[in-house]
Amino acid sequence: MSPLIEITDPRVFDPEVILIDVRAGADARQRYLAGHLPNAVFASLDEDLASKPADAAYGGRHPLPALADFAATLGRWGVTPNSHVIVYDDKAAAMGGARLWWMLRAIGHQHVQVLNGGLKAATDHGITLSTDDYQPQPAPAYPVPAAYNGTADIDEVAAAVKSADRIVIDVREEARYLGKTEPLDLIAGHIPGAANLFYAGNMGADGKYLPPEQLAALYQGAIGDVKPENVIVHCGSGVTACHTLLGMASAGITAPKLYVGSWSEWSRRDLPIAGEE
Repeated sequence: MSPLIEITDPRVFDPEVILIDVRAGADARQRYLAGHLPNAVFASLDEDLASKPADAAYGGRHPLPALADFAATLGRWGVTPNSHVIVYDDKAAAMGGARLWWMLRAIGHQHVQVLNGGLKAATDHGITLSTDDYQPQPAPAYPVPAAYNGTADIDEVAAAVKSADRIVIDVREEARYLGKTEPLDLIAGHIPGAANLFYAGNMGADGKYLPPEQLAALYQGAIGDVKPENVIVHCGSGVTACHTLLGMASAGITAPKLYVGSWSEWSRRDLPIAGEE
């Protein structure tokens, strides 16, 4: 199953599919109620796909929710291990859609796809949006594993940037990577030794992901001879990095890890920081 699905695919509106609309920000629910795909469940990036950080120095600004909490949330949405889940957001998958896709894959869920182009692809296609507060039929708590798979912690990242056989990729925009600006975290710059590959390069002018062969060439240019399982991807807080991990999966590169704490954790731990060179 491709990790991306087009709005023209009839499975998007299959009544057996669990369709999930992920929104971020204080007005997330209001935007959802203003217009969403019919029968799409509302999901909040901040409330459902992250826990409240007690200290961003340990886990970053968007730490993963406890697995028991995520299991209960999936049950509330009606998701079971056999469900075909299609997720989307209103940010061309840069935010919550890719994060939820990654989280489901990290607990072993097989049948999950992201709507390529997000909500805009649907409205461009003429889909009539709904303004109801859709409530799905709940299911038992999802049977989650003992841990999220495919994560790298701060110690693994610190070791990886010093290894010729591994690579850490920072997907933030170049100005943040170079330390010229930092709108969200306390200190500007990047992890010394990390490469920069801005996530927006995954997208074409139409607001959708580039074709798989173009994505493969893009990532191969960054990764080189490093094995995919030795690649670690991060961003500011572990959300937008999932956009690139989704692109990699579309290109057939499925083994890279996510550094969940990302720059928001690293920059608060009194660790080495690089800037413009």
